[in-house]
Amino acid sequence: MPSASPAVLDMLVHEHPSLAECKPDIDAAFRLLCAAFRSGGKLLLCGNGGSAADCGHIAGELMKGFLLRRPVPAPMRERLYTQGEDGERLAQSLQGALPCIDLTGHIPLSTAFANDVDPALVYAQQVYGYGRPGDVLLGISTSGNAENVRFAVQTARAAGLKTIGLTGVKGGWLAQHCDVAIRVPESETFRIQELHLPVYHALCAMLEQEFFGDL
Repeated sequence: MPSASPAVLDMLVHEHPSLAECKPDIDAAFRLLCAAFRSGGKLLLCGNGGSAADCGHIAGELMKGFLLRRPVPAPMRERLYTQGEDGERLAQSLQGALPCIDLTGHIPLSTAFANDVDPALVYAQQVYGYGRPGDVLLGISTSGNAENVRFAVQTARAAGLKTIGLTGVKGGWLAQHCDVAIRVPESETFRIQELHLPVYHALCAMLEQEFFGDL
C-alpha cells in the first residue's frame, strides 16, 4: 500500500504548521482512496454551504489535470483517433480522471426527493443509488454533525463503502463513525473551512502523483 508523498505533506505542514497533527489521518485517507481507485471504485462527496462548494472543488481537481497534464493512455488515444475529424482533438485534449461524483450538484434529483420524501435524506438516497462496495464517501461538515451528511455516512457503511470525514477540531459525529476522520485544529466555521482547502489540495496532489506521476 502506498504512503502519502512526504514532500507534499512536508509542504503542507510548512505552510500550515497547525496541520502537523493531521498528517497521520491525511495519510490514512490517501491510502483508503488509493485502494478504492485501484480497484475500480469511485469517490462520492457531500456537504452543505461552503462544504458543498468544497465538494465541487475536489471533484474538479480529481476529474481533470490538477498539477500534472495527465494525457490519456496510448491505447485510448489510438481509439479516439478513429473517431473521424474530431478524433485528434479528443485524443490531445482529454485528461486522465479519478472518478468521483459531487452529490451536491444534482439539483433536480435532490429537490424532487426533498419534496416527495425527506429533505434530510437527499445525500443518503444518492449514496444508495450510486454507491457500491469498494467506493468511498467523503463527508464534509465543519461541526461533524450535519444531519444529511450523517445519514449519508450511515447509508454508505450499510452499503459496504468506506467513509472519510473532514471536519473541525471537535469532530462531532463524523469523527466517531467514519473509517478515517481528518479534524483540522479550528473551531470556528470559517477558520475550519480555511484549513480544509489545503488539506484536500494536498490529498488531490498526492493522488495525482500516485496515479499519473509516471505519464
